[in-house]
Amino acid sequence: MRRADRLFQLIQILRASKQPVTALQLAEELETSVRTVYRDIADLMAQRVPIRGEAGIGYVMERGYDLPPLMLTEAELEAAVLGARWLATQGDASLARGARDLMAKLNAVVPEHLKAILDDHTMLVPELAPAADDNMDVAAIRDWIRQQKCLRIRYRDQSDQPSERVLWPIAVAYFRNTRLLVGWCELRGAFRHFRTDRILEIEFMDQPIPIPVKQLQQQWWQLEQVNVDQYRQSAHTSAASRELK
Repeated sequence: MRRADRLFQLIQILRASKQPVTALQLAEELETSVRTVYRDIADLMAQRVPIRGEAGIGYVMERGYDLPPLMLTEAELEAAVLGARWLATQGDASLARGARDLMAKLNAVVPEHLKAILDDHTMLVPELAPAADDNMDVAAIRDWIRQQKCLRIRYRDQSDQPSERVLWPIAVAYFRNTRLLVGWCELRGAFRHFRTDRILEIEFMDQPIPIPVKQLQQQWWQLEQVNVDQYRQSAHTSAASRELK
């Protein structure tokens, strides 16, 4: 790791931690020696980076300290490029456009020694067909979730049966070739997933969601984890049963 990248990463670790971080912990995270960490800390403090602490106790970063924009490490830039390439074909129209704009902005502002990463083809995204077209603005749905308001949809299921639902939307999930709107369905009294390309009509209601979205997201995630655990247990039981035959 280059020294500049190590100093940047050291600052990031301290910014993210709510408790003092010892030099040994920093050394293990950065894969370097404790002596090097002490030297780096001293250099940063000399540059007036607001780090407090001392050897043997730990170090903390004073709140409110920020870094100049787009001081990206190679790994962070690679992550941004890989995500942007995937979203360019699998995101909704707004996110796909945002992914292309992000690549253009990165190309304009990253240092010269990092620009090669933008054209690097050692990281490949599979050649996927574009996701199915939506009948509505998915960006508007994401905004409605942030505003914590209800939606009314007319939906066509896989059997081509239409229905009308009032939803408490909590998330949009992006999968290969499709997107799902996740929400609490008042009709079913449970969480349901709706393919966005099967939504025939949508109404953005002024009715507020009666439960905080974050709380609903936690409840949904807990149920999803239970479903995953049950699936794994069932698969394990089936495999064991086949071995006994």
